[in-house]
Amino acid sequence: MILISHRGNLNKKESDNENKPDYIFNAINKGYDVEIDVWNFKDKIYLGHDEPSYQFDNKLLKFSSKLWYHAKNLEVLELLQNLDLHYYWHQKDDITITSKGYWWTYPGKKLFKNSICVLPELHEQKIDICAGCCSDIIEKYK
Repeated sequence: MILISHRGNLNKKESDNENKPDYIFNAINKGYDVEIDVWNFKDKIYLGHDEPSYQFDNKLLKFSSKLWYHAKNLEVLELLQNLDLHYYWHQKDDITITSKGYWWTYPGKKLFKNSICVLPELHEQKIDICAGCCSDIIEKYK
């Protein structure tokens, strides 16, 4: 099972730290993949959930195999498509397919063998049939 830290969170939602490069590195160093929110703003890459907040730290590219890039605007989606990174785009779709073929499944929606169950703690979902889990409390699923 693939264990994915949601924006760097490990044991609880910490909105003030989400998507900060050091917070992401901490989760990677503990052995987790990390879902990060990325933007293209004025031809630079930024991290941040609701808006571009932190300039992308190029040291993160060293860990690209551990990162799941959530494209937050169409400009970054086009850029990610030209790189060999694991990315996806969604708004409130039940399921979206990532660039590596996983089914990123909106919280509370039906799960499948190839699903990444997102925030199962919100709907008390069982993740045993899924390929992976993305959670704010990912250490619970270790």
